[in-house]
Amino acid sequence: MVGPRCGPAVAARRGSVGPVSPSDPGLFSVGPAADDGPSANAGAWSPDRPVDPHAPLAARMRPRTLDEVAGQQHLLGPGAPLRRLVEGGSPSSMVLYGPPGTGKTTLAMLVAGATGRHFAQLSAVSAGVKEVRAVIGDARTRLRSAGEQTVLFIDEVHRFSRTQQDSLLGAVEDRTIILIAATTENPFFSVVSPLLSRSLVLQLQPLTDADIAVLLDRAVTDERGLAGGYSLTDDAKRHLVALASGDARRALTALEAAADSVDATATSPAGGPSTGDPAVIDLTAVERAINRAAVRYDRSGDQHYDVTSAFIKSIRGSDVDAAVHYLARMFEAGEDPRFIARRLMIHASEDVGMADPTALPVCVAAAQVVQLVGLPEARIALTQATIHLATAPKSNAVVTAIDAALADVRQGLAGGVPPPLRDGHYPGAAKLGNAQSYIYPHDRPGAVVAQQYPPDELVGRDYYRPTGYGAERALAERVPRLRRTIRGEAAAENGSAAASTSPPSEGRS
Repeated sequence: MVGPRCGPAVAARRGSVGPVSPSDPGLFSVGPAADDGPSANAGAWSPDRPVDPHAPLAARMRPRTLDEVAGQQHLLGPGAPLRRLVEGGSPSSMVLYGPPGTGKTTLAMLVAGATGRHFAQLSAVSAGVKEVRAVIGDARTRLRSAGEQTVLFIDEVHRFSRTQQDSLLGAVEDRTIILIAATTENPFFSVVSPLLSRSLVLQLQPLTDADIAVLLDRAVTDERGLAGGYSLTDDAKRHLVALASGDARRALTALEAAADSVDATATSPAGGPSTGDPAVIDLTAVERAINRAAVRYDRSGDQHYDVTSAFIKSIRGSDVDAAVHYLARMFEAGEDPRFIARRLMIHASEDVGMADPTALPVCVAAAQVVQLVGLPEARIALTQATIHLATAPKSNAVVTAIDAALADVRQGLAGGVPPPLRDGHYPGAAKLGNAQSYIYPHDRPGAVVAQQYPPDELVGRDYYRPTGYGAERALAERVPRLRRTIRGEAAAENGSAAASTSPPSEGRS
């Protein structure tokens, strides 16, 4: 994903920044590589700590103060829990729950550096009980000898087994360590209850487009970043923001790759001589660097509504291939997956309805996958739901039924509830005639009896008209039989010929 390495001339323009790799451990940790031992990532972290000029851009631009943190104002505003903790409030262990690139590691470091606490970091991907116990032992020694408290940051804590999580309980309980655990999965499903009960659970939200744009602008101008050696065009910025999908690390990694791409072009034989002016990172450079074309899709403009409309109409028209195409365009443009899930749930009822009653549960399940798992894996569940809806038999009988009923109610056709159906549980209800002649259907064969359910003004009104498609075909046969029985028409049909040929009463045909 990262473009060519920069040459000497460009390195001089960018300061002392060297080659960048998205797998560089500096992007995710502080200090030596994580495999140097359990305390490899430990240290007395400080916002004034020198920045490694060879670290990836995302690591160099890590916020040094709360004021530099983008988003998360619900946790960082005046009096909010994280701000109180960073500004010297009573230490408390916490679980930070949120998508990647939203600042979990940064916030952990700010908490550690707030009062000079020792900072130790483990990754649940590679660490085990042995490494956890080693850090706790070091923290206990440090606390007794120097009175220095340790903040232990554990990334991906949901990957710890129950035994590994339980090994933290004692040290968290007596505050030998202040635990800050980060997870991208719902902690109420992935973290043991005893650990949750000893911690604050704080949910981080994806960064907004405006937050990502601020971070990109800062990275272009800040001495820790590109130091003004580049200018970023508006089109390129919009594409980077769309690619980020609320992930700051992804946005900054893509920006750095685009800068490398510009450098490679400028120093190639066909690129012409380099000047002292800021190099321009344009849309072409971004597309070239990350090998992804910009999708013409403004999440708040015409393209958003046009693509969404085409997606919905393709599902309604049973064109599964077109529906998947428009779904892919929404994914690629960074559309909020929760928006997609909501549209699918709506159309499971509106366009499929009772023709396939399993459609709605499938879409609700896909929405739960979005909530519990998130992207990129949630794209599979949303695609499954899209394919289910597009290939399902179609019926709009559900939406036409409720719309017809609402139209009658709005026109004043909402008479009194028939006395047999009224509540009869309070004293005096019987004197009012409530529920006195109600027939309990389960007492009769077939559990369907002739009885008036709607108000007088609506007797005989049909709202639900099942189609002959899919599972609704059986309802198209069953519903008329139910209506005839409930309305007493079946008994009339079995009566005398004279009775059967009599004109029906008004409103009951």
